Amino acid sequence: MKRFLLIILNILAIYLSISATDYDQNTPFGFCTRSSRTDAASTFDCTGGGCYTYPIPDDYTGKVIVLKSNGQDMKSTIQDAIKQNDIIIFDGSDGDFIVSSNISFEKSNKTLLGINHARLCTQWYITDEIKAALDAAGVPNMSTSSGTGGKLTNGQSVSEQAEYNTRQIIINLTGDDTESYRKSGIMSVSSKENIIIRNITFVGPGSIDVGGNDLLSFTKAKNCWVDHCTFIDGMDGNFDITKSSDFNTVSWCTFSYTDRSYMHQNTNLIGSSDSEATGYLNTTFAFNWWGTGCKQRMPMARVGKIHMLNNYFSCTTASNCINPRKNSEFLIEGNYFESGVKKWYSQSGATAVTWQTDNFIAESKTLPASLGSTVTVPYTYTVAAYSDVPGVVQSYAGATLFSDIHTGIDNSASLHENTAEFPTYSLTGQRVCNSYKGIVIVNGKKYIKH
Repeated sequence: MKRFLLIILNILAIYLSISATDYDQNTPFGFCTRSSRTDAASTFDCTGGGCYTYPIPDDYTGKVIVLKSNGQDMKSTIQDAIKQNDIIIFDGSDGDFIVSSNISFEKSNKTLLGINHARLCTQWYITDEIKAALDAAGVPNMSTSSGTGGKLTNGQSVSEQAEYNTRQIIINLTGDDTESYRKSGIMSVSSKENIIIRNITFVGPGSIDVGGNDLLSFTKAKNCWVDHCTFIDGMDGNFDITKSSDFNTVSWCTFSYTDRSYMHQNTNLIGSSDSEATGYLNTTFAFNWWGTGCKQRMPMARVGKIHMLNNYFSCTTASNCINPRKNSEFLIEGNYFESGVKKWYSQSGATAVTWQTDNFIAESKTLPASLGSTVTVPYTYTVAAYSDVPGVVQSYAGATLFSDIHTGIDNSASLHENTAEFPTYSLTGQRVCNSYKGIVIVNGKKYIKH
């Protein structure tokens, strides 16, 4: 009984630590809850796999799996878990999850949750040897304009000089003519909807100009919520949303680069080209932090209606932060640009940009000018005072939830034969029958019962 009470007290402590700030709604909000860019009555119930908090409620009846690292490449394990289950929990207590190449989603309506500092990391990464060879060849000073490249020894044509030389140097050093390393992303969501990803740290190989994968990418993905995630060192981008994706929210996430990154620290692209189909890419960015090493695309966006709400910018290396491009509409309010951030905004071809007066730019006494019609969004929200933004975002953004949790659940996430002689209890302490489904406690340990 004492052990059972300790488990309950641990769970209560977890619940009390989750709501760290009044500004964090801990629920889907913004464009991910809508199906129209203008009509507030056109709502969408963004539920993911049916639950997006931890612990999973004891009355939940969907399929749940808990994964732990095995120290090896887990791409196929993770991809199969996403295919077969509604909720996938990444428990980081046994170390990082290693991924050899990008994981794809085969179905909609999924929730991915990280607990205990779960980190998903690419297997390949940029080495000092590669960076030294690129420096010796003068790659940072080469052209990134189309038409300046050439043909690689593997027969592939590359249009830009910097990318051409980078890829050829890596082929020469590694002997990998297939250039498999260019698939070093973590996940891609294509033509799926109602996906929730929370509290996961994504760690990439370092940014480099090879036309490779992003840490996370959405293409034609709709009504998805990415919340409290940390993105570090994406190869091409940290998190890009393109090709008719729509009605997505990115909240309480952090984006940064370390010394592992070499060039192309372009963190968030919304819309991949000026020819993107219009009417899509409506996206909410709220309480995010663009920090160390970020240089461009925070975000750069085309076509969509982009709501920039209470985000924090401390990226002193930036050459361009918010960048509205062709056919885009931006509503920018309550954001905070830290001292040292000198390149906070530029636009080219935007339809409309509304700079509200409640933004703060430490390096400027005046805000950029609004243009076009006033931009509005079809949902209600509260703008935090810009003075609160640095404190709450630095304290609570990123993968800061669901830590120091002892699940007592193994990778199989199911009851064993030798537990049949013991009574089964729900997480609330009630004894339950054999047909009960969800997380249960048997003989002082927690299991997931299907």
